Amino acid sequence: MRAAIFSGPGAVEVGERPDPVIREPTDAVVRVVLGSVCGSDLWYYRGESAHAAGSIGHEFIGMVERTGAGVRGIQPGDLVVAPFIYSDMSCPHCLNGSTISCPAGGNFGNGQIDGGQGEAVRVPLAGSTLVPVPGSGHSDATLRSVLALSDVMSTGHHAAVSAGVKKGDTVAVVGDGAVGLCAVLAARRLGAERIITLSRHANRQELAREFGATDIIEGRGEEASQAVLGLTGGIGVDAALECVGTDQSIATACAVARPGSTVGIVGVPHGQVPFAETFFRNTGWRGGPAPARSYIPELLGDVLDGAINPGRVFDYETDLEHIADAYRAMDERRAIKSLVRMGAV
Repeated sequence: MRAAIFSGPGAVEVGERPDPVIREPTDAVVRVVLGSVCGSDLWYYRGESAHAAGSIGHEFIGMVERTGAGVRGIQPGDLVVAPFIYSDMSCPHCLNGSTISCPAGGNFGNGQIDGGQGEAVRVPLAGSTLVPVPGSGHSDATLRSVLALSDVMSTGHHAAVSAGVKKGDTVAVVGDGAVGLCAVLAARRLGAERIITLSRHANRQELAREFGATDIIEGRGEEASQAVLGLTGGIGVDAALECVGTDQSIATACAVARPGSTVGIVGVPHGQVPFAETFFRNTGWRGGPAPARSYIPELLGDVLDGAINPGRVFDYETDLEHIADAYRAMDERRAIKSLVRMGAV
């Protein structure tokens, strides 16, 4: 089969991989319909995080082609969305809401399991991992939003849930990438009254407003922190959603969170949490990789009902043969998020 191959920083090209086969009774083979490039993939592409050479990608939806004898809950012909971590949904960690900590689980595109940026994927623990999409004849816009649930919408939702966003809150979202924009949508969905988005890009500001942002701050660092405090009468926000992971973004989220509040942190950390400062303000930190499998069912219902449309973060599209362009567009900030079209439903 054809798939994206990572061979080092700046080098992602399409190449040949063995066709996936059923190895365990709990496996399924999924033919990928839509895949995408994640912001965390860019850390590997830029050489800022390590990644094994080989298959890459962890966001995809597709059609089930084959299932092992032990798979329950899905069958060939089903359209499914895959969370970015496979899990058994029955271990103590999964039952406690941390599916990313499942001892039997793992990552797609990790050097042993093929990633979602290819024509097909073997999915371990398929019955507990894959979420079937009910109905048929879904529009392309709906399918794009279903794809967003595999990671970015679930991750933005995790930021809002981790920060305890509730009806009437004032929220700050640090980061205007796909996760940050989905965090805006998630905060609105949970009832936030005022959503302050930090963004310096006009197209992202426009989408943030459409997703529910009420205020836009264009500064960074101390300038941004002071602007948010100015908007809140010096108090700070009820919840700060950190969706980048750099030293500066983490410090900004800390600075704008009011005493007694919680920062929801979902940006892959490439910086340090300033614990001493938050300690003396009774500000908490909560978050990490999203337990997407736990969130997808409720978010899927809202997507199919048309209540949310996170697929709008995909503003660049290509096919598998041009996967390198998908990476370059995001790396050069010409795209918020790249969609890779593999085939028809």
